[in-house]
Amino acid sequence: MTIKNIARSDVVTAAPTTSAEAVAERMYEEGIGSVVVVDDGTPVGLVTDRDIGLGIWEHDEPRVVTAEELMSADPVTIDADAEIYDALRTAREAGVRRLPITEDGQLVGIVTLDDVIVLLAGELGEVSGIVQSHSPPY
Repeated sequence: MTIKNIARSDVVTAAPTTSAEAVAERMYEEGIGSVVVVDDGTPVGLVTDRDIGLGIWEHDEPRVVTAEELMSADPVTIDADAEIYDALRTAREAGVRRLPITEDGQLVGIVTLDDVIVLLAGELGEVSGIVQSHSPPY
């Protein structure tokens, strides 16, 4: 199964010049923990709720901080046609919990470890159902 089968295509994005306040407000409104920073459709960074909560205070004027100042630059991305296990290996090796998904360098989705956990839990539930249906009663 490819990563695009579980990726979210409705990615919340911001321009590098977007204020941190606007990024935080968007996260709150959408109930999410990260925003992909894009430049002409290409992911150039990632701002997490942690980046905002901790990083904003490192600046002299927190109200004028931009997404570019808080973001983790050069985010680890993965191609939409990659297999799920390739994405997991990539995330593990890079030590990240979120992977923007790209096609020809353009952002087309995002996958988080939470998305993978939900997928695996569902698969384990299916396997459990099969095992139970073929097991003798207790």
